[in-house]
Amino acid sequence: MTDPKRLARLHRVRTLQLGLARAEEARARDGLASEAALAERIGRLAAAVGPTPERFDATALAAAAHYRDRLHRSADAAANRVRTAQAAADRTAEATKGAMRDQSAVEKLMARAATAEIAAEIRAMQDAPATARKVRHDPC
Repeated sequence: MTDPKRLARLHRVRTLQLGLARAEEARARDGLASEAALAERIGRLAAAVGPTPERFDATALAAAAHYRDRLHRSADAAANRVRTAQAAADRTAEATKGAMRDQSAVEKLMARAATAEIAAEIRAMQDAPATARKVRHDPC
């Protein structure tokens, strides 16, 4: 697998895969941030919905209890979405690490092939027949 064209093609493919993995990881992190922000907003709304001192009638209390219950259910669902988004972000981070390992492996193969090529050229120069050195003029 020392064919330079093949290694170059593999390197291009691995670089593209790494770019796609990084983009997917960024998308997952953005999704996680969005879900976390939504969960925080829902939590603040649930905390804000409560009985107020100026309105203690039964309908106001019932309405506040109803909305608070719905907001708590929404907060639970948002927390589940945050956990799911965190798991997706972790998976994409691992995929990015794997793509980076693959790309660096191809780069190491390319460096090894270049080193072998240079070593072969040095050996060829060493094995080449010695040429007689011509003296251009008599010693002074």
